[in-house]
Amino acid sequence: MLAREIRGLGDLAGTALQAGAERVRQTHQGIAGRVFRGVGPSSAPVRIVHDGISAAVYTGVGGALSAGGRTVGAVLADVAGDGFALRDGPRGGIVLSLLNGWHGDRLDADGNGLALPMSVRARGRDVPVETGELERAHRPTTGRLAVFLHGLVENEGAWAYKSVRHHGRPGVTYGDLLRADLGYTPVQVRYNTGLRISANGGRLDALLADLVAAWPVPVEDLLLVGHSMGGLVIRSALAQAVERGAAWPSAVRDTVTLGTPHLGAPLEQGAAVLTHALNRVGETRAVAAVLAARSAGIKDLRHGSLLEADWAGRHPDALGGPPPSAVPLHAGARHFVVVGTVTRRPGSWSGDLLGDLLVRPRSACGDDAGERRFDLPGEHVCRVAGVHHFDLLNHPEVYARIRDWLTDRPADEPAGDEATG
Repeated sequence: MLAREIRGLGDLAGTALQAGAERVRQTHQGIAGRVFRGVGPSSAPVRIVHDGISAAVYTGVGGALSAGGRTVGAVLADVAGDGFALRDGPRGGIVLSLLNGWHGDRLDADGNGLALPMSVRARGRDVPVETGELERAHRPTTGRLAVFLHGLVENEGAWAYKSVRHHGRPGVTYGDLLRADLGYTPVQVRYNTGLRISANGGRLDALLADLVAAWPVPVEDLLLVGHSMGGLVIRSALAQAVERGAAWPSAVRDTVTLGTPHLGAPLEQGAAVLTHALNRVGETRAVAAVLAARSAGIKDLRHGSLLEADWAGRHPDALGGPPPSAVPLHAGARHFVVVGTVTRRPGSWSGDLLGDLLVRPRSACGDDAGERRFDLPGEHVCRVAGVHHFDLLNHPEVYARIRDWLTDRPADEPAGDEATG
């Protein structure tokens, strides 16, 4: 492990131990408060003493645990020095992706060494966005790029997911197949899924601008493919890039989103309501605090929020409020969506209710009666039956439809402004 990763683990352990002490204090306080209220006003003097002593004890214990974790991490980092990067190992990468998905906004804000940067990845390592490095990592390079963004708590390795039920091909991704069939050069992007979607959208905007500028050959066709949260990050990046007048969106001819909660995810919506309810009872406030600790990126999935204006000045756990900004699909490209249902009949009431277990069909299609409606042509929507959310990462029926969409491009469709590589 790298020294900064070891130090980051120590800092995280200290923070977790301190938070654990605080959760115990909240539970203790909730139970004691109910007892004191039951006794009545006569318990006030005892309650004052009790609250003062317990607060001092828990604060001291929490501070000591935090300092201990950080000290151990610092000592081990100095002793061990730098080794193999945890983020570059298959198991370590999975652990860090899970950790960043749940806690990544705080890791990033604290400058913790475990926070994942947004980066181009190839062969298990970060690739500097420089012409020579990009060429060596992606040979042979073509002017047709397919950029892939994974979803929440995933990393680029998720695209090689093997579904036993659906005969997925381990190690063979949509990008590999698009290279062989249509001449696209696949580019994998890893990012910290715990950050605000708008923050990741801004970082992707900057990354794609640099990528197109440094690409070894002129970029004529830029395909963007996102699974789940990745599709929202793509839409956010396009919106921010157009707003600032960036050149790279002119090369985007197609986007494909797979199980993306464009109108929000029911699981996060339920978690928000549950957090609010648990916080109203003293004995369960500690549980509410644990739920509330989920990252800002997860909370953005509640309504599919794409822009900073959707959350600036609002409490992240507040219920209600104005709907997110209506961000139209990028006008310079065709847009396709893939919808999964665990049921065998996609159009059934149970299919509409369950979706792929994480995202419902209406959300994945942007099928809203209001301003956020996509109005996609029917042929731009692929409904796959008998699959769950993660099957969409590597499924023969999904790939066949993607290939057909990209092959069946109208002959008179303008190629778009060529972006200089």
